[in-house]
Amino acid sequence: MAVAVGVDVAKELHWVALVHVETGKLLASRKVENDSAAIQALIDDIRSAEVEHGPATVAIDLIGGIAGLLQAMLGDAGVRLVHVPGLAVNRARRATRGGEHKSDPRDARVIADQIRLRAEELRPVEPAADADTELRLLVSRRRELVVDQTRRIARLRDLLAGIHPGLERIIDATNKADLALLARYVTPTQIRRAGRRRLTEYLRHVGGLHGAYIDTLVEQALAAAQRQRITVPGETVAAELVRDLAGEALASRAKLAHVDKRIAEVLDAHPDAVLVRSLPGMGAALTAEFLAAAGGIARFATGDHLACAAGLAPVLQQSGKMRYLRRATSGDKTLKRIFYQSAFCALQHDPTSRAFYDRKRAEGKRHQQALIALARRRINVLHAILRNRQPYRPDHVLAA
Repeated sequence: MAVAVGVDVAKELHWVALVHVETGKLLASRKVENDSAAIQALIDDIRSAEVEHGPATVAIDLIGGIAGLLQAMLGDAGVRLVHVPGLAVNRARRATRGGEHKSDPRDARVIADQIRLRAEELRPVEPAADADTELRLLVSRRRELVVDQTRRIARLRDLLAGIHPGLERIIDATNKADLALLARYVTPTQIRRAGRRRLTEYLRHVGGLHGAYIDTLVEQALAAAQRQRITVPGETVAAELVRDLAGEALASRAKLAHVDKRIAEVLDAHPDAVLVRSLPGMGAALTAEFLAAAGGIARFATGDHLACAAGLAPVLQQSGKMRYLRRATSGDKTLKRIFYQSAFCALQHDPTSRAFYDRKRAEGKRHQQALIALARRRINVLHAILRNRQPYRPDHVLAA
């Protein structure tokens, strides 16, 4: 006999359902506040249920974030913890009578029933290591900065194109020198009045910029300013906004560099980082994202399990006489993007990956199909690297 414990995770109150595995009887259903005292009381209740009914397995529908305290305390208590994805909970609930009715107690019961039905198929949740947690936080912060920077630059270019299109065409807003120029000089009149000498001195004073690039940028900016002699309506306000956005973009570059430095420091101390980076195409950023998203290779017994989690394993579609394989539409989108991008990068640097890709192309597969096939095979290689604790070797040939 055993006990299945389903936890519907929420920000302030978790809802917990304890169910007897063999009979399906609901032993308890109650809310638990998201604080240490209430969670400890839940752990005591689970231990009491184990004494009477057998070992317990706890399932949660969310990993990390608002489930962080719950996850940490259950792990410290030695409780077996597994993950039931929210999508699986939603679909399982809809398959029951009155499935469109959603409530926390109902979802907690559905999560507990998933343990009863498919306990061996659920992925375990391992105690989070400090390095993995730090990487997850830093990678999340880096993603926020990149998204905000992309939006900021798009808005900057849109404003600049409205008042000084000639300058917008020659500006590369991803470069420090171009942003530094826009942080002070935007309109044609401002650039003409500043002149070559003042523009050059200002950019050289910024520091960290190549002299040849500064000279080219100044010449192009002056040429664009000479070609436009008319003042556009709203130019003053638009230029002010461009200067603000350029200043924010420069500050964001500094923050991003600081986060990248922190990520590099954590990777240097991570036991798996060197192994993951040995696989061609897995640079520092993708390695950090993989370690943060995967949460430890122990969660995936085989490379096939990891491929399924990433949504890169073919899915069997069978009904009657019809039987074929199709591309998966589910899976962790972050893992899928990591493997796809790393496979694309490996085409340029790894002859083995290139040979595999060319062979798939020769078989009649399109570029994207061949790239996905390469990404799928590289998952097995990466899993073997981490399982055997041996770095990638070029003499290892990818299976067909």
